[in-house]
Amino acid sequence: MADVRDMYMAHAMLRREFSLLPQLVRSVAPGDANRAEAVAAHADLICHLLHRHHEGEDLLLWPRLHERGGAEAEAIVPTMEMQHAAIEEAHAEVVRLLPGWRATGQGGDELAEVFERLYDVLAEHMALEEREILPLAERHVTAAEWKQLGEHGMAGVPKKQLPLGFGMAMYEGDPEVIKALLKEVPLPARLLLPVMAPRLYAAYAKRIHGTRTPPRVGAR
Repeated sequence: MADVRDMYMAHAMLRREFSLLPQLVRSVAPGDANRAEAVAAHADLICHLLHRHHEGEDLLLWPRLHERGGAEAEAIVPTMEMQHAAIEEAHAEVVRLLPGWRATGQGGDELAEVFERLYDVLAEHMALEEREILPLAERHVTAAEWKQLGEHGMAGVPKKQLPLGFGMAMYEGDPEVIKALLKEVPLPARLLLPVMAPRLYAAYAKRIHGTRTPPRVGAR
């Protein structure tokens, strides 16, 4: 059956990056379009990873739990679906505000407030998912089906950004989970990613967060 430990690793990455976004936006001086562009590109990437992650759950996880999970699933999956809708509503506000701020560096306070709302609903959702959904998935979803979730998420990421995305996840990842994930990739990537991905994220974090070691938040 499914080994759900990789979900904790993905959630730690999302918690960290989304928790830092409001202050990142506020730290951009009004009118500094160059810095706004860098932070907005980062926000775009993180939002895209989140969207693909949740889209995979909507398409591949909730239907299976509805079908197989009985009363336990029916008591919690509708709440998950409603939380996804709330997250998408906040994300739609980000999509509305981000281009203008990205181009001019103006209007950052409103955008930062939206990112705070997005993080609040996302953090609540991930905590509930870890507490209620992952135990259900371990009992009702096969390993092959669980693997499809990860494949769906990665399929929407440009190939040149995949090593960076893996480095983001590795930053707080369980070494045993990382090792298990690497077994699923071709040999060249299996050899290169453990070295290259953390370096890519460290350099990226220095550029975006001002440090190669941004605060760790971990799974909760």
